[in-house]
Amino acid sequence: MHHHPSRHRAPVCACTPSDGRSPLGALEESFLALASAPKPLTLPAHLICEEPEQAALPVDQVRTRLAHPGTSPALRERTWGEVVRRAQRLGAPWDTAVLGMAVPVLHRMLARLGRCDHLERAEVEQEALAAVTAALHAVDIDAAEVGRELFTAADRAVHRLVYAARRRAQRETGPEEARSLSGLGHGGDPAASPALALDAASGEAADEYTVLALAVRARVVTIAEAQLIARTRLEGEPMQRLATERGVSSRQLYRHRAAAEQHLAAHLRPLLHQG
Repeated sequence: MHHHPSRHRAPVCACTPSDGRSPLGALEESFLALASAPKPLTLPAHLICEEPEQAALPVDQVRTRLAHPGTSPALRERTWGEVVRRAQRLGAPWDTAVLGMAVPVLHRMLARLGRCDHLERAEVEQEALAAVTAALHAVDIDAAEVGRELFTAADRAVHRLVYAARRRAQRETGPEEARSLSGLGHGGDPAASPALALDAASGEAADEYTVLALAVRARVVTIAEAQLIARTRLEGEPMQRLATERGVSSRQLYRHRAAAEQHLAAHLRPLLHQG
């Protein structure tokens, strides 16, 4: 059966399953079903193997080789490029195959994200999948590092979701609690936020937002500067929107951000060398 490509299909796994499975869990089952069918979905083995012993491999075995540390970046890039190309041109079931191959990476990404008390895990998983699906149909298959493009889109989307939840929590709490939750208050003892205290003690930051929070605590940047960096660099908000909010020109905000980022880089450089 011929599959016609469409860039306007509904996202795969667009809603949380009602049977208690997580979005990633439901996707994993669909992916494994493709690999274990009487006629399993396969890819040419030469895409992922230097010296293949067989002509084709089921997609679950291809995914295993993608994750193997001995697989070269060139083979990974070639495999991701081909499977994304098939998803764009043929549609189902290759779009499910791409998302299924992304599951292990998404699990690791979300594990690094840590706990967010203001979001359900299923909501975060679904946001990541939606971002990969959107990127899947927009990415240039002739560009380098196609797989990285998918995961970068997921990472940005999840961080936007988490950041929005934190800001929403700030609006729903008192000023003192909001500063503690965000870690972006002026001055004060890092122990006011247990998470920040742990990061400060260990010398490690969980994510970019924690790095900014610690920089504010250390008086490297102001809270306004940290918010400027977070909203434009991490959340992708247009500079013009913030300029309108703050009643200044975009050019002035660009200069302000550049200066703040220089201070932040100077602060982080010796810490990175120590690590």
